[in-house]
Amino acid sequence: MFTSLFRPADRVAAEPATPVAALDGHDLVLRYGGKTVVHGVSIALEPGRATALVGPNGSGKSTLLRALSRLHKVDGGRITLGRATDDGAEVRPGADTDGPRVRDAALLSARQFAREVTLFSQLRPAPQGLTVTEVVAFGRHPYRRGFAGPSAEDRAAVDRAMGVTGVRGMADRPVGELSGGEMQRVWLAACLAQDTGVVLLDEPTNHLDLRYQVETLDLVRDLVEDHGIAVGIVLHDLDQASRVADTLVLMRAGRVHAMGKPADVLTAENIREVYDIGVEVGVDPRTGRLRIDPIGRHPV
Repeated sequence: MFTSLFRPADRVAAEPATPVAALDGHDLVLRYGGKTVVHGVSIALEPGRATALVGPNGSGKSTLLRALSRLHKVDGGRITLGRATDDGAEVRPGADTDGPRVRDAALLSARQFAREVTLFSQLRPAPQGLTVTEVVAFGRHPYRRGFAGPSAEDRAAVDRAMGVTGVRGMADRPVGELSGGEMQRVWLAACLAQDTGVVLLDEPTNHLDLRYQVETLDLVRDLVEDHGIAVGIVLHDLDQASRVADTLVLMRAGRVHAMGKPADVLTAENIREVYDIGVEVGVDPRTGRLRIDPIGRHPV
């Protein structure tokens, strides 16, 4: 079972122990070859909030997430890391100030960026000859110094991430023996061991059974509510997105069709326009959550 990132006694802290940074995309234009797949999209990932990107296949949501992680070239616009001042004004990139400042993400070294942003990607290899613990320890590479071994802080971060994701019990198992769902959780643990202020997740519930899908979504909320992390997450399941997101971005053909609170974005009209299918949208009277029911050709 997944556990909270904090022990109960740690929950008294209303703010994270260290400042976390927002990650913003400004008027982003992204291409594959000569084809534009994202057209001037702006998105803000804020500390202590989860932003979910949804849309049909080919809508540009995963490409946008990869661009925010610097794994896809930005052909137009820019990506910034940091927060504005308390009065809402953006601090000039590189400004000499003791407070939060906005930096151009493209100007950071790979190590600097990896200490602040981590990506859980769909495309991850299954390394052979390594144990679960060794794979989770990959998340600590941005903090390593030369050939020095893992520090006490590294070992604590790895152990905490393994406990959170429910893989501690398989710590010494070779990853080649794991199922797809188990490997999914191991890579998620590696991302959490990276201990960043921004976490990007590309369809993290794929290949997981129902229990671990729910616990992964609960873990996202722990990151947001207990750590003040800025989370960006791509999901196909609209019910899951409405459950986990503070802000929902509905994309269509590389553009933002609607953005806002899940209840305001996931309307029957918006879903029909984007997915080209009729749906019924209601609210569960017991939980208050949205319920989205597609209307197929064989309604029950």
